[in-house]
Amino acid sequence: MRAAAVLRSAAGALSLTLLTGFATAPPDPGSPESRGVALAAQRAAAKGIRYGSCAAEGDLPGSLRCGTVTVPLDYAHPDGRRIKLTVSRIKGTGKGDAVRQGALVYNPGGPGASGMYFPLVGYLPAWQRIAAAYDLVGYAPRGVGRSAPLSCEDPKRLFKGPRPAPAQPSASYKKERVAEAKAYARGCARRSGSALRYYTSLNNARDLDVLRAALGERRLTFMGASYGTYFGAVYATLFPGHVRRMVFDSAVNPAPEQVWYHNNLDQSAAFERRWADFREWVADHDDVYGLGDTAAAVLRGYEQARAQLTAEPAGGKVGPAQLQGLLLQAGYYDDYWPMAAQVLSAYLKGDPKPLVEHAGPNREAAVEAENSNAVYTAVECNDAPWPTDWRVWDRDNTALARVAPFETWDNVWTNLPCAYWPAPRQHPVDVRTAPGALPQTLILAAERDAATPYTGALELRRRLPGAVLVTERDAGSHGIGAADNPCVNARLESYLLDGPLRGGNTSCAPHAEPKPQLPDADTRAAHKAHAQQETGALHAR
Repeated sequence: MRAAAVLRSAAGALSLTLLTGFATAPPDPGSPESRGVALAAQRAAAKGIRYGSCAAEGDLPGSLRCGTVTVPLDYAHPDGRRIKLTVSRIKGTGKGDAVRQGALVYNPGGPGASGMYFPLVGYLPAWQRIAAAYDLVGYAPRGVGRSAPLSCEDPKRLFKGPRPAPAQPSASYKKERVAEAKAYARGCARRSGSALRYYTSLNNARDLDVLRAALGERRLTFMGASYGTYFGAVYATLFPGHVRRMVFDSAVNPAPEQVWYHNNLDQSAAFERRWADFREWVADHDDVYGLGDTAAAVLRGYEQARAQLTAEPAGGKVGPAQLQGLLLQAGYYDDYWPMAAQVLSAYLKGDPKPLVEHAGPNREAAVEAENSNAVYTAVECNDAPWPTDWRVWDRDNTALARVAPFETWDNVWTNLPCAYWPAPRQHPVDVRTAPGALPQTLILAAERDAATPYTGALELRRRLPGAVLVTERDAGSHGIGAADNPCVNARLESYLLDGPLRGGNTSCAPHAEPKPQLPDADTRAAHKAHAQQETGALHAR
């Protein structure tokens, strides 16, 4: 998912318009869709998955095998059009004292992200005990990659060159962006046709149950990050008896009234706090970066860079919006902080090359970025009612931008096509399970996460009785499972390998802050590739 009570209060009379949507109870087990899921799962269980090479996925080790699972486009008509989802797997290594525990299915979020490379994490030290016990399974959800891919515009038109990023956009600029949002929504309808309406979180959850059956698993072990926590929670609501273990890493707030308009408002507010965390860290290391010894001084440097890029884009390619997109990554992951600080420092000292390298368009990734953005937009627009009156967006975000200018308007432009969406909107599922209906689930959350604010983890725990929450205090990286915190990792590993955790909710001290240094060449390349995948499409528009 692309946020916080304190900033709402600071905004004074900030008005967050209530939408006219309402929560939808879980679908009736006798509904056509429910019968369609049961039939598709039965067929998938009988057929299984035939694994072969993953040549189409690039240069990958031979232990990674790929196959497909067939699902209905529309579960109300399971004998109608069907689509194939691509799946990847590395079998459990069985090393050490591992007891085989079946398949662990992973989704990295988005909407629009692919999990096809997930099984490769088994080679990392933090995952090796888990990889010994589980087959690690990734997949590309519907619409993503080669899984019936969605498209909303020609990828060749994705990167529109250097763009401004005004913190207080003019009426004429707003008018321009509204026109772009309308055109983008029309393009989604034109390029995807009648299939567009079927790319939803509900169908992602149904697809997950068909995948479970195809894997030969009676009950599902699943780990979802970010948006993956949302449709994972929808799955738990629809199929509680099919759940073995579930990990929700960096939880989206599943309250129906939050999905998705208000969640994005909350996210914009939370990024302001995380942006301040980054600037304070840079100021603490002024001896390295020379950007000032206070957060306010670092902010002045950022504003100076924005002004210079407005007057003359770096390399003719990078304007203020691209700079903001690069620094947004520092809001997601603090291991980006050294790179982001070094790029800003170098630019202000007269060297634009690092900025162009990291924030410039990656045209080789245009097809992937356009596809990811199309799926993101389709799922969020289809999932819930959105305000259809631009004046509501303008009012709410103008008020929010007074206290949270860093990300607010960028988030608006990313999501604004939903105001003009041509496909029918659903009402969000009322995510919740009855006490005892679901095995213990595990929620992992960082207190200062901006992409999925901590209130989402608290709300998810309330709606899934028996869930255990592991909190990383005073930390804000997005996605903390098997990452940099041994305390968090120990609880994740214990849950997946040994079953329900005892002792209830737990808090962990924060992981160590990054060291102030320029990343090596391999790390710079990895950061650049990740940044392009995460935000390249969103900031191209």
